[in-house]
Amino acid sequence: MPKMRRKSDLPSRICAACGLPFTWRKKWERDWDNVRYCSERCRRSSKRGDS
Repeated sequence: MPKMRRKSDLPSRICAACGLPFTWRKKWERDWDNVRYCSERCRRSSKRGDS
């Protein structure tokens, strides 16, 4: 059984849209290098703002 990790040990980033910090999630495991936004809402709002 794998060892448990504390949330404070996980990598984190700053969201490109809202500027708030967010931490690594299991669903981003394969694509963490390309994750820029903390949520789908931030991703959508940044695309709308570019136009």
